[in-house]
Amino acid sequence: MIYLYIGIAGALGAISRYFIGHLLFSHTLFPFATLLVNLVGCYALAYLTSRVFHFSNQLKTAVGTGFIGSFTTFSALSVETVELFEQGYVLLALIYLVISIGGGIIMSNLGWKKEVSE
Repeated sequence: MIYLYIGIAGALGAISRYFIGHLLFSHTLFPFATLLVNLVGCYALAYLTSRVFHFSNQLKTAVGTGFIGSFTTFSALSVETVELFEQGYVLLALIYLVISIGGGIIMSNLGWKKEVSE
């Protein structure tokens, strides 16, 4: 049954990613849509996995692997970076990589639950 949950959540994540790209950033040179969904996904996955929710493990897996896994995309980041390089936008490609990787780590850090020492 978990595979069905992951599949449904994955379909919802992929559809959400498509609509964000299509509605917000459909005609730009810089891949803002992929950057946005990847940064939001980094935060969301860290937030989800570092906290104790009263959800079943199946629901956590469906959301983490299914929805967030299909919402974010490393393959699009890779292809868009190569396209920027091939089009001669070397500096833009490097900026995209730095923001994507560095920003992803920062967003994951922000989403991660930190223990408060007293």
